[in-house]
Amino acid sequence: MSTARHFVLAAGGTGGHMVPAAALAAELIKRGHYVALISDERGVRFPGLFEGIQTHILPAGRLSGGPIGYIKAASAMLKGRAMAIELYKSFRPDAVIGFGGYPALPALLAAFNQGIPTAVHEQNAVLGRVNRLVANKVDAIATSYEDVARLAPKLRVKTHLVGNPVRDAVLALRSKPYPLLEEDSIFRVLVTGGSQGASVLSQVVPDGLSLLPVAFRRRLQVTHQARIEDIDACRAKYAELSIAADLATYLPDLPEQLAWAHVVIARAGASTLAELTCAGRPAILVPLPTATDDHQTANAREMTQAGGARTIDQRNFTPVELAKQMQRLGLDPAALQNAAGRAWSCGRPDAVRDLADLVESLGDTPGDMPIGAPRAVKLGKREAFA
Repeated sequence: MSTARHFVLAAGGTGGHMVPAAALAAELIKRGHYVALISDERGVRFPGLFEGIQTHILPAGRLSGGPIGYIKAASAMLKGRAMAIELYKSFRPDAVIGFGGYPALPALLAAFNQGIPTAVHEQNAVLGRVNRLVANKVDAIATSYEDVARLAPKLRVKTHLVGNPVRDAVLALRSKPYPLLEEDSIFRVLVTGGSQGASVLSQVVPDGLSLLPVAFRRRLQVTHQARIEDIDACRAKYAELSIAADLATYLPDLPEQLAWAHVVIARAGASTLAELTCAGRPAILVPLPTATDDHQTANAREMTQAGGARTIDQRNFTPVELAKQMQRLGLDPAALQNAAGRAWSCGRPDAVRDLADLVESLGDTPGDMPIGAPRAVKLGKREAFA
């Protein structure tokens, strides 16, 4: 058993950053280590992710808004860095791990100042802005995809392909069979826009499903996550079209919903892709067009090229196009089962183990690297801050 050590995880306030951070926290605690979280007010509000783990909110400006915005952001970053330095004096972390998002930046800057080993984890297929800012200085870069855009070639020597950690409840689905589907059985569809929801899915999906052949449409059972401002209209639309549907603004039982889904209609966020490929669920993906550096389109590429998903640009995401893709996926059970297997083949189920191994190796000499530590690719008891 390894010696207990202290780790700080720093993550921005979106689900894409917080979910893998939570998975790593659980794994490190399971190994007997002490973990603390630094985030923003959004991050600490995610239900169930960091229960029992000491969390800290530090100021972190966003680099936008012109000269005045940059000045305000720099001031907030410096204040956050100073606060993190004080926190480190009491917690004495062995390493600080950033998961992207501006709230991670003050924590990493403080670690650089104090000479504390650091790493960042990139969930997307494009290196994010904060991770790009610190990539030269961190000790290790963990990626979720073999090909990551915006990653300088000189940094590949310290880059490790680990995948994107998912929750244990999702990981458990990997060993379960794809749900039985017969020609006349219920066809279950899961619609999710990620932690923020997606209005376009509420606008298009009900009408798209209504265009399916009557016999197919009558078999549908839909679970649809909708934004709070869209949910009433979306529910009324399903009722008007006589499509069986359950709607919610948040799906706390998402792994259970994923377990019985035959097809998922979703955005292409990093956590969504990691869960789909880990569980092996075919998908129709609609990347968020405003995502920074169009990273959702890049995320979807691997699963789509493998044959486990169909990607529709939002500009082309119409009821007619959705119905066409649903028929191609859903009317042939054997083809759907094959797509599920291809999605499954893209999964990286050992991501949290490999990321934890990498984190534990920080500060060690090369000879101290743990057995099974991820290699660079070419291209519990919890301690609180005082």
